[in-house]
Amino acid sequence: MNAKDLGPSILIVDDDEALRRHLGRAFARRGYDVRLAATYDEATELAADESPELAVIDLRLGAGSSGLTVVRDLRRIDPTTRIVVLTGYGSIATAIKAMRLGAADYLTKPADAENIIAAFAHADDEPLIVRGEQHEPPSLARAEWEHINRVLADCGGNITHAAAKLQIHRRSLQRKLRRPPVE
Repeated sequence: MNAKDLGPSILIVDDDEALRRHLGRAFARRGYDVRLAATYDEATELAADESPELAVIDLRLGAGSSGLTVVRDLRRIDPTTRIVVLTGYGSIATAIKAMRLGAADYLTKPADAENIIAAFAHADDEPLIVRGEQHEPPSLARAEWEHINRVLADCGGNITHAAAKLQIHRRSLQRKLRRPPVE
């Protein structure tokens, strides 16, 4: 297949090498012109050289880097680049921030190529967030539940370590985790 035969260009930015390569192969099999990056610097360098039509960006890149910074700067490089943000740490607040920065959609992991393609297709149909639209802030209980689960994920599921980071007793954390998520 020569360059003329390739479909849309897609930039995949994820610090997880296995996932990055897996998604890269999946999109290449579907005819996309795939570019892979593991860091903010790699992503912006690739985009500056030749702006991608599509981008899939992990919310958390290694060494504390944020995929939201990549979203913002890719949109500065080329406002027509359509972006989907992937995360293992889904929260309403980060989804809204990603959308306001210009992401077309926001997916939680695990997401495969079909989910991502569907997100791009959905973004073409109608925007998920309209600028200026009023959003109800999450309830305090919902924000607490999301924060607890994010800290627990950061601690690899270790309840003792998460309780120490949250500065609450281990049993209190276990009780909070037994409660269903607040809608």
